[in-house]
Amino acid sequence: MNWIDRLERKFGRHAIKGLMTYIVSLNLAVYLIGFIDTRGLIESKLLLIPDLVTRGEIWRLITYIFIPPSASMLWIVFVLYFYYMVGNSLENEWGSFRFNLYYLIGMAGTTIGAFITGIGATAVYLNLSLFLAFAYLFPNFELLLFFILPVKVKYLAWLNWAFLVYTVLFSSMPFKAAAVASVLNYFVFFGKDIFTRSRTNRQVYYNRKSFRAEMPKDFTIHRCTVCGKTEKSDPKMDFRYCSKCQGDYEYCMDHLFTHNHVKVAENSDGKD
Repeated sequence: MNWIDRLERKFGRHAIKGLMTYIVSLNLAVYLIGFIDTRGLIESKLLLIPDLVTRGEIWRLITYIFIPPSASMLWIVFVLYFYYMVGNSLENEWGSFRFNLYYLIGMAGTTIGAFITGIGATAVYLNLSLFLAFAYLFPNFELLLFFILPVKVKYLAWLNWAFLVYTVLFSSMPFKAAAVASVLNYFVFFGKDIFTRSRTNRQVYYNRKSFRAEMPKDFTIHRCTVCGKTEKSDPKMDFRYCSKCQGDYEYCMDHLFTHNHVKVAENSDGKD
């Protein structure tokens, strides 16, 4: 991505290192404050509400990312640790600037979705986009589902994509807009790679199909030199090349040890 490289060269020194550490820490702080603020006044001041933003409460454009998901203490510790691991893994893979940029574009997408729908927003979809990026880069990373069952993150990502597709197809317009906006950063970063890979896979498929169409119907990989048996005539038969025959001669197991070895006649000057 040349434009990202140019941005990084120009603004890379301003990147916030360990961004996810700060975000997770503030999520935990807000969660703990919630035990005192039982009426949820603090959280209501942090929520991204478009109407209030237009009235001057511009801090909401940022503070909504500090609202933790509602959960038990045990679950919130697990969720915040997972956010921390995902964010730091992406930062280690990309560098601080690119991770900052990915998160910033995700915030922009969330803000756009909120203003389109007019509904208050949290960082739920934004954190989902982080997970999708993590699953794209580390598809075989395993999580313990319910702390017991190991599951690769790529399968969980497929479930999330299915949920997003379902939302786009069957939900009302506000939710459609929010779902599309939530993965804006994902497609900015991975869209070109996904398109290129899709086109390559399609070309490979057509090449294989063309090759199989041109292949003779009686084509075989293995054929016994003695009896002519092939893997098609006897699918259970094994075939081997003989190391004592001079040349590429293959035999079925019935004749591998009983055939006459092929020797190439030598010329008068001692050469084959």
